[in-house]
Amino acid sequence: MKKVKLGIIGLGQRGAAYGMKDGSIGLLGNILANSENVTVTALCDLRPERVEAAAKIVTSKGHEKPFCSTDYNDILKSGVDAVIVSTSWDAHVKIALASMRAGVTVAIEVGGAHGLEECWELVNCYEETKTPFMFLENCCYNEDELLVTSLVRNGVLGSVSYCQGYYAHDVREEIAGGIDTGHYRLREYMEHNCENYPTHELGPIAKILEINSGNRFVKLVSMSSKAQGMHEYIMSKPEYRDRLGDAVFKQGDVTTTMIQCENGETVFLKLDTTLPRLYERGVTVSGTKGYYNQTIKHVITDEMVRKYESAPTPVKELYFNQNDFKEKYQVDDWKNITAEQKKAGHGGMDFIMLKHFIKCVAENKPMPIDVYDAVSWMAVTALSEKSIAEGSVPVEFPDFTRGKYKERKTVDVIDLPDAKN
Repeated sequence: MKKVKLGIIGLGQRGAAYGMKDGSIGLLGNILANSENVTVTALCDLRPERVEAAAKIVTSKGHEKPFCSTDYNDILKSGVDAVIVSTSWDAHVKIALASMRAGVTVAIEVGGAHGLEECWELVNCYEETKTPFMFLENCCYNEDELLVTSLVRNGVLGSVSYCQGYYAHDVREEIAGGIDTGHYRLREYMEHNCENYPTHELGPIAKILEINSGNRFVKLVSMSSKAQGMHEYIMSKPEYRDRLGDAVFKQGDVTTTMIQCENGETVFLKLDTTLPRLYERGVTVSGTKGYYNQTIKHVITDEMVRKYESAPTPVKELYFNQNDFKEKYQVDDWKNITAEQKKAGHGGMDFIMLKHFIKCVAENKPMPIDVYDAVSWMAVTALSEKSIAEGSVPVEFPDFTRGKYKERKTVDVIDLPDAKN
């Protein structure tokens, strides 16, 4: 495999863990952990201090100092094979378009799109330039999500009827702290009311349901609760009360969305980020032969239910553990991951995601999460905002493939074990 020359555009919390105590959240550290097949040759951020700090991280690992700039156009001209865009949400599309037009493979970090026009721009640009594009939805590579994907592909759960997922994460401090850090979430929560971060939960579900490969989303409806969590949080914090006490937040505390699929499945999404709670993605898959629940780490099949019902009470707690399915059905990347690789970001899923992206760039393979996947998931933000604003009415979902989904083959996020045999 050739060594990929990579540029990183956007060096804040996600790009380089700037200002974060835990550097493992940053993509730069994860990429350096994959350094056998990639070299970071260019760095970019609007803030020079972030560029300087990121360059020091690279050189501290024994690598040459990368080309540095505060203008992403310079990075695209620097001879890189690919770039990763980890800027604020509202800059992802603009930079991705410039990258594709420059013929530079691009991967963008996650976030929603506030307008369908942005989504169509991405599709049109990709179809015109054919420049490879990947959406960096790391949850598609998480251990739980890949296990349930494997269970579905191998028929363990039967034919799927229903899926649900959450982005349930208390990010009140990150939102309010944006007044000091410049974090884009503060602006987003003040200006919009929508499902603003759908892809962590929807991405793995869309792959399971083979969206854009024989199936598609056809319509959605969203509702949002009142917005009170951020105001109460701010008023309880002296460091924010005087500066943000009069701020008005449009984003409701809990937003729920239902999506209907062409093949008859339904999907439930929940955004819950401004009230006290523990982190949860809550991926659930219900099929004709079984059920998977990420929160309680259970796989429940018809056969297991019958055994459970006749089992003595003292042993019932031993049933339905997802670990019982890992040896046969878990993918090789998770079976073979090292302790060091797990430390490389979000428990290992960042490492696996980036490894596969770099491999696709080096070997010119189709991206497992391509532009059609990206826009189908990102569009939920714009469509949910429209649904809520119009009184929670159903909103039609565009077919971004223009009919190609009927013939497109599934490119899975990872090679699945041949457990059927």
